[in-house]
Amino acid sequence: MTVYRARTPLRISFAGGGTDVSPYREERGGAVLSATINRWAYATLIPGGDRLEVESVDYDVSVSYQLDQEMVFDGQLDLAKAALAYFRRTYGFQEGLRVRLHNDAPPGSGLGSSSAMVVALTGALSTYLNINMDPYAVAQTAYTIERNEAGIKGGQQDQYATSFGGFNFIEFEHGEAVVNPLRLRTETVYELEYGLVLAYVGGQHFSGHIIDKQMENFIAKRVDAVAAMDRIKELAYEMKRALLLGEIGTFGALLDQAWQAKKRMAEGITNSRIDAVYDAAKSAGALGGKLSGAGGGGFMFFVVDPEQRFAVQDALKTNGVEIANLAFTEEGMRSWIV
Repeated sequence: MTVYRARTPLRISFAGGGTDVSPYREERGGAVLSATINRWAYATLIPGGDRLEVESVDYDVSVSYQLDQEMVFDGQLDLAKAALAYFRRTYGFQEGLRVRLHNDAPPGSGLGSSSAMVVALTGALSTYLNINMDPYAVAQTAYTIERNEAGIKGGQQDQYATSFGGFNFIEFEHGEAVVNPLRLRTETVYELEYGLVLAYVGGQHFSGHIIDKQMENFIAKRVDAVAAMDRIKELAYEMKRALLLGEIGTFGALLDQAWQAKKRMAEGITNSRIDAVYDAAKSAGALGGKLSGAGGGGFMFFVVDPEQRFAVQDALKTNGVEIANLAFTEEGMRSWIV
C-alpha cells in the first residue's frame, strides 16, 4: 500500500498582519514579517476504495462521500473538502482516497494552523497526482482553496509563510506576493529563540469577524484605524532591519509598538484578559509582545532579555497562562511517499 504524506510548519507573525488583506493590500501594498516554528500540520493520503473519506485525528471527526457525490460545506472539515473538490475538478482523479489530518495546534490558535493544514494537504495531493509545484504555486493554490473554494475570509501571509518556511519578509503588491527570505546570523536566531516566550492565553479567536471589522474600518477611511494599519506596515520594515542587524532589544521595543498599533485597527483584537496578561509580562521585564494572529485569543509571544525570561514566565503562570516551548525552523512544506 502506497501512502502519501506531507507536513508544513506553523508560524508566528511578528508584524504587518492585516496589511495582507484585501482591499488594503491592493490600494497601499502590504508587508508582513514572520517565522515558522517547530509545530506542524500533517496530511496523509491513502489511495483506494470507492469513496472520499476525511478524518481529523485531533477532533475525532470524519466525513465520507461517494466519488460522484457533491461535497456539502456544513462546518465539518470544510477546508479539507474544499481542497479535495478543487483538485478533483482541476486535475481529476478517479479512485477513492482516505485523508487523515493532524495538527499540533487547534484552529483559532493564532499560529496559522488552518492554513498550514491546507498547505500540507495541497502538498500531499500534488505529490499523489504527480503535479510539480514550487512553494509559490503551493501557497497560491492553498490560498485559492481557502479563500475562494471554502469562502473563508483572511489574508495571504499564512500560506506563503508555511509553504516557504524560515524567517521571511513577505510583500504584497499588485495582486502578487514576493517572499524575501531573511539571512539572519545564527547567533541572532539563537538569541531571539532563547528570549522568546510563547504563551497560550486561551479563548479561540474568530479571525473572520475581526478581519471584517478591520476592512470595514479601512473602507470607511476611519482615520485612526487606517493610520494604525499604515504604522504596522512601517514597523514590519523597521523590525526586519533590526533582525538583520541582530538588534534584539530594538526588535522587542518595536514589537511593543506594533501591538499598540494593532489594537487600534479594530474592536475585538484585545480584551481585558489579554491586556492584563500583557501588562503582567511587561511589568516582569518583557520588552514587547503581541497575539500571533488576528486577535481575540490564542497564543501570545513576548520578546524578553534572556536574563528576565524566567521572571516573565512566572508572571504569566501567576496569571493563569500556559507556557509553551518553541524553536524556529527553516523547513517549509515537505511531502513524501511511504
